[in-house]
Amino acid sequence: MDILKSAIVWLAGVFFIVVLFPLTFIIWLISLPFDSNRLITHWVLMWQSFLLVKLMPIWKVSITGREKAQKGQTYVIISNHQSILDILLINCLRYNYKWISKIENTKVPVLGWYLRMAGYITVDRGNKESKEKMLEKSSDCLKKNISVMIFPEGTRSPDREIGFFKRGAFQLAISENIPILPVVLDGSGGVLPKHGLVFSTGHKIRMEVFDPVYPESFGTDDPDILSVKFSTFMKETLKNWRAVKS
Repeated sequence: MDILKSAIVWLAGVFFIVVLFPLTFIIWLISLPFDSNRLITHWVLMWQSFLLVKLMPIWKVSITGREKAQKGQTYVIISNHQSILDILLINCLRYNYKWISKIENTKVPVLGWYLRMAGYITVDRGNKESKEKMLEKSSDCLKKNISVMIFPEGTRSPDREIGFFKRGAFQLAISENIPILPVVLDGSGGVLPKHGLVFSTGHKIRMEVFDPVYPESFGTDDPDILSVKFSTFMKETLKNWRAVKS
């Protein structure tokens, strides 16, 4: 039954892309001369993600805390990462940000096209120079009052647990004196795990935005220590959520 439902979901997703991609491309092309920050394309992608998540009948999604992000405030937004579905889910928050994505995603059909059209930031995780350029571009976005969104784990978790947090997001928040907005999600890895193609049903996806943490509350100027603080907080949050469910 899951295989049949998965086939339907994939077909619906392909149909959605075939119908909306030409529209997105036209909007991008028209706005190109006057929208240097690609904000219009970003918002188009946000609303497409929101519609896709709402229209798919195979999952139940609970999103809370969206109001925790104050209008006009810029953030380094971080989240744990269980599934490729997390991109759609976080887009449902409809915040003004630039994704920071691994460069491999630019080679993925459609996803890579969207990354380029929206002017999102890419990084080659094994290249020191690329990481430095990523930080420079992210810093430039923050100065323009555009937040940045990053998965500190750098990749999807294979077991739905939270892995090691890389220092980049925290280094950026410290150097730019910008608050961190933590987002915790759970359940997406059960619906579509890493490297999986079959959607599982019966899972509830939960996503919550927590209070922003301002630089004066960091308690350290060491990004490695800060990364451990946030990973510990997110791990404890997941543990508490799952304890209530069991």
